[in-house]
Amino acid sequence: MELPRKILIGSTVIVGLGNFIQQLDHNFSRIAFISGGIVKERTQAISQKSMKDADLNEYKWFVAAEATVNEAEKLARAIKRYSPDVIIGQGGGRSVDLAKMTAFTLGKSFISVPTSASHDGISSPFVSMRGADKPYSVKAKTPIGVLADVELMSKAPRRLMISGCGDLVGKITAVKDWELARDEAKEYYGTYAANLAYLSAKIILDEGRNLIMDKLYGLRTIVEALISAGVASCIAGSSRPCSGSEHLFSHAVEYVAGKNSGLHGERVGIGTIMMAKLHGLDWEKIAETLALFGAPTKGKQINLTEREVVQSLVLASSLRPERFTILNKEKLDKNKAATLAKKVNVI
Repeated sequence: MELPRKILIGSTVIVGLGNFIQQLDHNFSRIAFISGGIVKERTQAISQKSMKDADLNEYKWFVAAEATVNEAEKLARAIKRYSPDVIIGQGGGRSVDLAKMTAFTLGKSFISVPTSASHDGISSPFVSMRGADKPYSVKAKTPIGVLADVELMSKAPRRLMISGCGDLVGKITAVKDWELARDEAKEYYGTYAANLAYLSAKIILDEGRNLIMDKLYGLRTIVEALISAGVASCIAGSSRPCSGSEHLFSHAVEYVAGKNSGLHGERVGIGTIMMAKLHGLDWEKIAETLALFGAPTKGKQINLTEREVVQSLVLASSLRPERFTILNKEKLDKNKAATLAKKVNVI
């Protein structure tokens, strides 16, 4: 069981990044940052000051492009030559995922410094890369530390936070799928990890209006929930508590419709509505909560045609046949998939 050693959440905590690194390991003296160009521009000065304050003077910035296998390999080669003690992913999901994969490839420690609340990968060991052989998340490197500056994250596009809500709501059906796999496929089921993931989703469903009314409080709660969900995956040793049929639908959409078919959490939210219906859950409550946050609930809101929604539903279970979900039990064909999507107003 690999878990983060230290998690720091708060406003303006980025100013203490250098001390945070030293608290994790006094032997970290050579540091590699991975971030996107915009995040580097926004955070480099304050990060460099925090490093200087902590007497950390050896560091180098590596600017990341898209989260693809080719980009990860390119970064790994460049960072290997630099030979850092620790790799920091500072940015959105793309930068964190690339840093996570690079750290795994090079056998280095990894620190997560998210600048947006778009998905639970900010604290989990799992990563999804375009161009990989497997069109779903695979295990890479667990962060030894997570530093989440809520004030900094509040400046990210709101759509990213909304995507994070979609990813959180997806834990409802992910846990139900895991229960189903326990009952029908005799799969290991971790009650504690499942309950932790479920709680991360339930707070979004129960406290939605309060989270919207107080934006900073709401963002912090969402960040805490995303980190807790990621930790649930660390405890389980797999993505089971956080990723089920709704995530398979999301991966299938990206395969069918390409990268311009919404953000990860947006696709997961739409998938959750449909999978909740198959599970006999209150799918209307899920759809209402997503709409409350401004998240898409219909395929056309993320540029999906009816054909693409149906095709994605039919394809989803085949992407990971060893993972038993409600889709294995229902066995959707095109007619059943279309009927399902229409019943829940996704198409």
